[in-house]
Amino acid sequence: MSLIHNERTKLTATYLNGVAIAIFAVGGFAPAIGWLNSGAAPGMTVAVVCFVCISSSVGLHFIARSVLKGLKP
Repeated sequence: MSLIHNERTKLTATYLNGVAIAIFAVGGFAPAIGWLNSGAAPGMTVAVVCFVCISSSVGLHFIARSVLKGLKP
C-alpha cells in the first residue's frame, strides 16, 4: 500500500513543481526577456507582477518539496 501512496505523493509534487515552472516562465522570465529586447525601463506594474510570479513560483516549489516529505519507506 505504501508504494501506491508514494507514487501519488510524487505525482502531486511533480504537478506542483510543473505549475511553479509555468508561472516562472510566463510571469517572470518572459517579461524580463522582453525588457532586455526593448531597451526601455519596465513599468512599476510589470515589475511588481514579475516579482509576484517569481515569488509564487519559488513558494510552490518549496511546497512541492514539503509534499515529498510524506513519502513512506
